[in-house]
Amino acid sequence: MSRPLELIKTAAYLLVILLVGTTANFAQKKSKNVDPAAVNKMWESVNIKRRDLYLGPGGAEMRPDLSSITLVREEKGGTSKKYRIKDGAGRVWVAKLGREAQSETAAVRLIWALGYKTEINYLVPKLMIPGKGVFTNVRLEARPTNIERTKSWSWKKNPFLKTDEFQGLKIMMAFLNNWDLKEINNVIFQNTDSDENYYVISDLGVSFGKLGSNHLPLFWRIGRSRNNPGDYSKAKFIKGVKKDHLKLVYNGKNSSIFSDISVEDGRWLVNLLSQLTDKQIADAFRAANYSQTDLNLLTQTVRKRIIELDRFTNQPLAGK
Repeated sequence: MSRPLELIKTAAYLLVILLVGTTANFAQKKSKNVDPAAVNKMWESVNIKRRDLYLGPGGAEMRPDLSSITLVREEKGGTSKKYRIKDGAGRVWVAKLGREAQSETAAVRLIWALGYKTEINYLVPKLMIPGKGVFTNVRLEARPTNIERTKSWSWKKNPFLKTDEFQGLKIMMAFLNNWDLKEINNVIFQNTDSDENYYVISDLGVSFGKLGSNHLPLFWRIGRSRNNPGDYSKAKFIKGVKKDHLKLVYNGKNSSIFSDISVEDGRWLVNLLSQLTDKQIADAFRAANYSQTDLNLLTQTVRKRIIELDRFTNQPLAGK
């Protein structure tokens, strides 16, 4: 391909992305309002060692009943094909197809294991959707009747700014190489049973791959990948420490939010991550139906990143 033609195709691609983002923002403005009187939650202290990362946040009781599947409709929006379905128990799910299904299933489990509020999802190795066909590695994401999905929340303006859990969540995005931090992926769930608002990252599908090759607006997309264990294992995580702040490697959407990550923020997070056993980490990837080779590589890489974060946050702080 000639260089001019390649530049034209790149420019056209970026224009499409810009238009899609504009449409998404317009749709976001029309979303439901959140109850201001409800209690806001993003994270809670949990017994990490007792968390089952194979079954995940839904546990055994929420596992989909695949005895019968009913197609409700095709879901619009996003890059992955999605269908809303009902299972044999009458529960509603959004079935996501494509490369992001595995990575999202595993990422949700690792985030949930630490105490963060998340979606409930499961990976189905093979699923027949009536009228649409048979698909492999389908992520099913629950739509519980007691959860109302309201408006999006912002990385730069929310009730948790500067808290341990919010700083830790930002580090986890770099930890997972989730390069798509657009705010339409952040949703406030209103729990009608408990009058609580859960601040959730609803889409973690682009995790476990490679970040873009630079941090420039729009152009950070060049060179990125998703759900690529080989790329993830070779990617850098931490550059170093400067003035008691961690310098994380992050080329992606909203990269400016990583400028205020302190060593102490990293220490808070690594105290949680270090409680995970290798079996728990492997179970997160086993739940996502990775091959044994990829499962081993991903488990080793996650452990390596935990050790790296521990090493960089064990340094003496300036003036102490």
